[in-house]
Amino acid sequence: MVTRFQTVDRATPYILPQSIEDWLPEDHLARFVVEVVSKLDLAPLRASYAGRGSTPYDPGMLLSLLFYGYATGVRSSRKIEAGTHDSVAFRYIAANSHPDHDTIASFRLRFLVEIGEYFVRILEVARETGMRQVGSVSLDGTKVKANASKHRAMSYRHARKIREQLRDEVDELLRMAEEADRNEKRTVIDVPAELKRREKRLDLIEEAVKEIERRAAETYRVEKEEYDGKMAVREKKEKATGKKVGGKKPAEPKAGPADTDQVNFTDEESRIMPMSGGGFEQGYNAQAVVDNASRLIVGTDLGHASVDKQALQPVLEAMKRNPEGLTTPETVLADAGYCSKHNVEYCVERGIEPLISIGREQHNIPLLERCGGCGVPREMDSQNTRISSRFVMMLRIPSVSYTAFPKRQYSSGVRYPFEAWSRQRL
Repeated sequence: MVTRFQTVDRATPYILPQSIEDWLPEDHLARFVVEVVSKLDLAPLRASYAGRGSTPYDPGMLLSLLFYGYATGVRSSRKIEAGTHDSVAFRYIAANSHPDHDTIASFRLRFLVEIGEYFVRILEVARETGMRQVGSVSLDGTKVKANASKHRAMSYRHARKIREQLRDEVDELLRMAEEADRNEKRTVIDVPAELKRREKRLDLIEEAVKEIERRAAETYRVEKEEYDGKMAVREKKEKATGKKVGGKKPAEPKAGPADTDQVNFTDEESRIMPMSGGGFEQGYNAQAVVDNASRLIVGTDLGHASVDKQALQPVLEAMKRNPEGLTTPETVLADAGYCSKHNVEYCVERGIEPLISIGREQHNIPLLERCGGCGVPREMDSQNTRISSRFVMMLRIPSVSYTAFPKRQYSSGVRYPFEAWSRQRL
């Protein structure tokens, strides 16, 4: 029996034209983006057009293209332009028009500040349509490469060395110029040009040294405040108990920059960052907070900290710029990179439940090994839950009682509000 297949017909024209609304399913992300942008007040964008020349593309359509591109990882204006030709979603948003990449890039550059404000307005629209508060959120980050080479960075030790070398060379050139004037002889070296070049470079090195010293002073100020706070707590305990507090005494921070502290001449705000694939690059640490229910990004931050432990507080503080009700989450989910006593205390003091992993676990653990032979996965066995003593000692907060955390009395007599997040498999 001959198998019959469905006919593939690309030549027969449709009797009636197709509607663009039929191109995508009802729950497609592109439809959501178009609907949200339609609720934004785009009058300031439209008013900025002079009304002369060729007919411009609608700002709402261009803004929708950018938002959908950002949401799907397409950030290049050239790729967005290509998407209006070969992507059904982009063609739907563009209403079957094809703005070129120059138009898209110029629109993005021209209204960069306004686009950032519209991101906040989207959260306001979400609140108006039912998102009254932020519940559980997930936090993660990634290293973003800066538009600067790591080879354009200079360490504090090398900067001081080059500064002394340039000063000596400037003094030598001045001596040569004075000797040439006295003897009325031409020198082989163009002394004024060489002197100008070295003085310009010396000014650049001086600025780099001052910037490194400024950063070191700021870091020392923050670390000194934290150190003084810890020492004050220890002294208060010793006075109350009359006994010396056990444990390792906090190390006092050292003032001044380290020899390895660096500054980049191309992008002073960037830092040397360890990359996930290995090695180091000049870049930034980008953080994002996503609401687990709506999947909306509710907080972002771009920082200098090379480790995520120092990035949790800034990104949660950035959420305070959100509309009322969307400024503080109820629960924060984060991986082991954010685990620190300071971060836990910060969350608890603000009524945020910190579900932060205390360590990495091996991938694809066999079922029986996960169960430990008991037949029940360890993460489900509440009776056998234990807390790593090392982390309990590190994260101890005495005299704390929060209804959001399950409590258990330990032998030390201190209640630890960490069972909800610091679970460790046996």
